[in-house]
Amino acid sequence: MKETAITQRLAGLGDAKWELHLKAKELAAHGRDIIEMTIGEPDVPTPPELVEAAYDAMRNGRTTYSSGAGETGLRNALAKRYAHRSQRPITDDQVLCFPGAQTALFTVLMGVAESGCEVLVGDPMYATYEGVIRASGADVVPVPLRPENGFRIAAQDIAERISPKTSAILLTTPHNPTGSILTDAEIEAIGALAIAHDLWIVSDEVYSELVFDGAKFSSPLSRPEVADRVIVVSSISKSHAAPGFRSGWCVGPCAFTKALLPLSEAMLFGNQPFIADMTERAIRDGSSIAAEMAKRFAARADQLWSRLSRETSLHMHRPQAGMFVMVDVSATGMNGDDYALHLLEHGNVAVMPGSSFGDVLENWVRVALTIEDAVFSEACDRIVAHSYALALETA
Repeated sequence: MKETAITQRLAGLGDAKWELHLKAKELAAHGRDIIEMTIGEPDVPTPPELVEAAYDAMRNGRTTYSSGAGETGLRNALAKRYAHRSQRPITDDQVLCFPGAQTALFTVLMGVAESGCEVLVGDPMYATYEGVIRASGADVVPVPLRPENGFRIAAQDIAERISPKTSAILLTTPHNPTGSILTDAEIEAIGALAIAHDLWIVSDEVYSELVFDGAKFSSPLSRPEVADRVIVVSSISKSHAAPGFRSGWCVGPCAFTKALLPLSEAMLFGNQPFIADMTERAIRDGSSIAAEMAKRFAARADQLWSRLSRETSLHMHRPQAGMFVMVDVSATGMNGDDYALHLLEHGNVAVMPGSSFGDVLENWVRVALTIEDAVFSEACDRIVAHSYALALETA
């Protein structure tokens, strides 16, 4: 029996990217003392008041079918939030709710690209981006994010790759995996390209509340000249430490969300009402934990940078936001895949090979900042000790 074209387009884009993470899980299950620094899981539980809000909603009968676009209260809360942040009117009709940002991204890409189209996206990129683009039938056009430019996507690099087939630019700011944030000037230049070539801008902003001190987050949705072609995707997974609740959304022009709604309804009908009620409270009250998470992640990034720069030949890119740091391992003579496997097998620390996120990171690894301080310090010790051992091997 034949498989469909979509399964062929997505072949190799699932668990294959997470092979080392799965190997680390297997080793730990068999008793190895592995420190896992692979996944961006918040380092605190979901705030109890949000869990109670979901529980109360369930007890109050909020387990019925949902509105296709999302529950009215949640859409209203999101519209007010984005209107305040962008300093321009945002209405409920511009908001669609989904079970998580991943579902939102999948649906939005289906709405802006199809077979014969191209979508420009920074390389490195979050591991599922290639899948959501290819699922639409469009081709992925990587735009290199250069380390010397702080891993921020440059308008000139985008311009060189625009073709008559280009339909959209997929941005991530703050960026996963590098933690870089686009500046106002960079967003303005990208917006000018989108206007000149009649392109959509899809902006994944799930890390917008995990910005470190001294950095500033900006969104293309806040720029009036380009806002009518911007679609923002986000969720409460990171900002409210609630990834398991699967509650996300998109915000875009009314005409776009109206056109996208039948596609959303063909797959699902919004998110569950009791989760929508919990998310509404989360949005209206703001996050009680994001600021402290950001402080802890920044402190751990500083700790790792200090240890690596003083005690090893490894080079770390210092992030401005998010849950990860990128480490250049080329001085070891290994690429990221080989180094990550060697570190796992000989150092008992699991990190993600950079190649899981794009060709630019062939000689890098991604390290999660989301483990508690004492374990993180132990991980730093192990990484440094492993570096010493490697140096002795090659001396």
